[in-house]
Amino acid sequence: MDNIIKISDLVVGYGAPVVSQVNINVAPGEIIAIIGPNGAGKSTILKTITKQLKKLDGKIYIDETDDDSISGEDLAKKLSMVSTEKIHPELMTCWDVVATGRYPYTGRLGILSKEDNEAVDKAIALVGAEDVAAKDFSRISDGQRQRIMLARAICQEPEILILDEPTSFLDIQFKVDILGVIRRLAKEKGIAVIMSIHELEFVPAIADRVIAVDSGSMAYVGTAKEVLTGENISHIYHMPQAEAITDGLWQYANSLKEYLWQK
Repeated sequence: MDNIIKISDLVVGYGAPVVSQVNINVAPGEIIAIIGPNGAGKSTILKTITKQLKKLDGKIYIDETDDDSISGEDLAKKLSMVSTEKIHPELMTCWDVVATGRYPYTGRLGILSKEDNEAVDKAIALVGAEDVAAKDFSRISDGQRQRIMLARAICQEPEILILDEPTSFLDIQFKVDILGVIRRLAKEKGIAVIMSIHELEFVPAIADRVIAVDSGSMAYVGTAKEVLTGENISHIYHMPQAEAITDGLWQYANSLKEYLWQK
């Protein structure tokens, strides 16, 4: 299967390089998890892919087109992002927030068509947020907000979904629900997913491939089984005797995988 996004020798950072030689190819329906300690550059990679940060070097191809030649509006039709940064819209319902995901399609006046309204409703239903759709966005919980922001990204009808720590700060119920939605988007709708994640126990249940970022480079790349070894975890997170936690991690991950794949 052809790759929907190809990243070649990418260098990311804020003036000075934070991570170099980033090479990632993702096919439709594939989920890539990026792991690593705080400050390793996971979010910097994702923000560079979405053009929130200017790349320092390297190439990013979307559908074999150099992203330098893709307009912001066209990129928004191909790619959407959910980050941990909180937004603070005033006097907007959750439905209104999700509807802003249709901006690449509505033109300058932002008038929603019947098809746009249907896309909003479908996205909200997909994340199971119908019960808060009419509520003020500023008055719902963090878990509900994360669902709404995921619905907003889905509403853009992207081919590529970028997720920056989508399960952080959420209760376990919301974490599992969000992971279930992400998996369905990839496997049923063929959306390519690149996500950063801190909870290692979730990675084997959701990711097709794993990239571990450490010390300014992609330290390990492969399947969860190949990357999440005790030796590798010890090296990445500077944890002596990390082998002691890997058995428990895999036991939980296998149970979670079985549960998610039944949903």
